[in-house]
Amino acid sequence: MPFDESIVALSTPTGESAIAVIRVTGGLCHQLVTYIFNKSSPQPRKATLADYIDENGLILDQVVYLFYAEKASYTGEEMLEINCHGNPLIIQKIIEDLLARGCRMAEPGEFTKTAFLNGRIDLSQAEAVIDLIQARSEKALDVARKQLDGAVGKKVNQLIDKLLEIIAAIEAYIDFPEEDLPPEGDPGPVSEMNALVEEMNRLVSTSHYSTLLHEGVRTAIVGAPNAGKSSLLNVLSGEDRVIVSREPGTTRDFIEEPIMVGSYIVRLIDTAGIQEPGSEIERMGINKAIEQLDRADFVLVVLDGTLPCPTLLLEQKEKFPEGRVIVVENKIDLPDQMDHRSVLTDFPHCQVSALTGEGIEKLRKSLAQSLETGLDVPDEGQIVVSARHADALKDAIKSVIEAMNKLGEGIAIELVASDLRNSLDALSRITGKIDNERMLDKLFGTFCIGK
Repeated sequence: MPFDESIVALSTPTGESAIAVIRVTGGLCHQLVTYIFNKSSPQPRKATLADYIDENGLILDQVVYLFYAEKASYTGEEMLEINCHGNPLIIQKIIEDLLARGCRMAEPGEFTKTAFLNGRIDLSQAEAVIDLIQARSEKALDVARKQLDGAVGKKVNQLIDKLLEIIAAIEAYIDFPEEDLPPEGDPGPVSEMNALVEEMNRLVSTSHYSTLLHEGVRTAIVGAPNAGKSSLLNVLSGEDRVIVSREPGTTRDFIEEPIMVGSYIVRLIDTAGIQEPGSEIERMGINKAIEQLDRADFVLVVLDGTLPCPTLLLEQKEKFPEGRVIVVENKIDLPDQMDHRSVLTDFPHCQVSALTGEGIEKLRKSLAQSLETGLDVPDEGQIVVSARHADALKDAIKSVIEAMNKLGEGIAIELVASDLRNSLDALSRITGKIDNERMLDKLFGTFCIGK
């Protein structure tokens, strides 16, 4: 952005509100404070009550403004935040006046992109901004906060430092070939490369947890037709999300509904009843149910407490995720209950009535406990990487392994160094130390205006 250019955007949601925040960043900020608020020397980081006076000398609103000096703001450039009354007409008039004074409307994510380009944050921190805004659970908030604090960037920089040491040793041999590499019995750089690969693999393994946090824990509700799967989804979600009927086979396709369980988002997925199909349409519904079972992070197996467990459902046991299954014995409000304790004995059982709500709170607690113990949650000090970070790490691992193989086969040392530099480039993609305009535009284009 040129020095004399400034961007403006509304940073609070559109519509009526008590207060709205309008943000401006760029070289015009100091001049705007002078002309709008008659303050030739604004005191940085001080909230000041003043009248907003437009170009025609009219008072548009009484506002509170804050001025941030260059290199001491979110973007690294001069910045002005105007807190006005949240009347859409007032907001519109203030923004129109700022545009008339030389500002332009910000593009999606441009404030955070400017902060990144000015070195205020690295790319992993920039991604954490949108993660923090979109987080819908306590766990997701915790991970986003750590990433915003630079935890991922710091870890990647440590990996880069270790990789640079290995590259330096390899390239020193290229420059000074009379200095031999370690003898065959000495692990030398291969040992360091192996340790680096193990460390990167540990980071990659946390990406699955990141997906669970941001997209929710896919929880398939499976069982025989008319076992009460749809009723269970309705009572857990607190609304009649799914049509419920006494007629078996009402659910033909899967239906999703997100709910909060403990500190996790759980995506409940109601599926068609699993039994021996009587028609082609029913067969298609059952196949879709089994597909959801294959993709599930957690499974609620719903049994009709008055009927035997279907054989076809028991045959799907091998597809159940280990340690992440609860057997829900439904319809305990009805007489003639059958003993299901001998069915699926590897998993905890909960007795409920989806009709009366009996046992539902106990099921919620059991589900929350199972999520904590069964999802292999990283400890508080462990870094969790996103899918994009994991892809970059996998590329880095692949290049290091190729370098080790070449080193072991006695292939030209220059090619070994080339593979290691490829690994370095892959790691640099995480923090954004390489120039990739297309990646940046795609990333920041997902942000909301004014962030």
